Amino acid sequence: MDRIVYDRMAAHDSTHWWYRARREILADYVERYAGLKPGSRILEIGCGTGHNLPMLGAFGEVDAIEIDPAARAIASERLGKPVGTAPLPTLAGVTGTYDMIAVLDVVEHIEDDVATFRGMAERLAPGGKILVTVPAHQWMWSAHDVVNHHHRRYSKATLAKAIADAGLKHNGLRYFNSLLFPAAVAARVAGKLTGKDDSDDSPPPKPLNKAFEAIFRLERHLLGRLPMPPGLSIVTLVTK
Repeated sequence: MDRIVYDRMAAHDSTHWWYRARREILADYVERYAGLKPGSRILEIGCGTGHNLPMLGAFGEVDAIEIDPAARAIASERLGKPVGTAPLPTLAGVTGTYDMIAVLDVVEHIEDDVATFRGMAERLAPGGKILVTVPAHQWMWSAHDVVNHHHRRYSKATLAKAIADAGLKHNGLRYFNSLLFPAAVAARVAGKLTGKDDSDDSPPPKPLNKAFEAIFRLERHLLGRLPMPPGLSIVTLVTK
């Protein structure tokens, strides 16, 4: 990712509506579907500034990996121990196995996604799961994807194929960030029509930031319980 993406993450990961609501949604999803037991070993790959680590830590003992030095330093401070540097897809240097590996908007950054899933599967304990989120809809490609160094956005079909080609299975592919999807599409189309396709993902003004967070947070009660309409992201749990 461009340096500015990490800088914005560090500045806004505790206040931006997307980070805050997504953590609550994913925590609820993990609690209901991951089946983790007390003392579970968890690995987050591509943890960025470590803003998800406290949420994941509620479910077990967490290790983390981040290849960007500045973000890794912030994450290490938040985690209270060193964050590793082993890159996907090989994860060379990672020892032991994990009950859950979290890759939250990470797989789209790796050119060979099939090898990435295989590499993670090799680090799963028996019965272990990979928590995956990815950005949805290739037609939503924008400057945001460029500065984040994405190789692709996913459809349910393309994500399912990558998982299957790695010899793995999933528990169902679910859209989320669906309630705000129409507004996101309108903003993306307007940006392209006006030539103002902007990669700036800083928080909006406080009242709007608060409103977006409240709307997005509602999905914690819906995800997995009701079929969600198309959204900006896809989530699933992957197993051997």
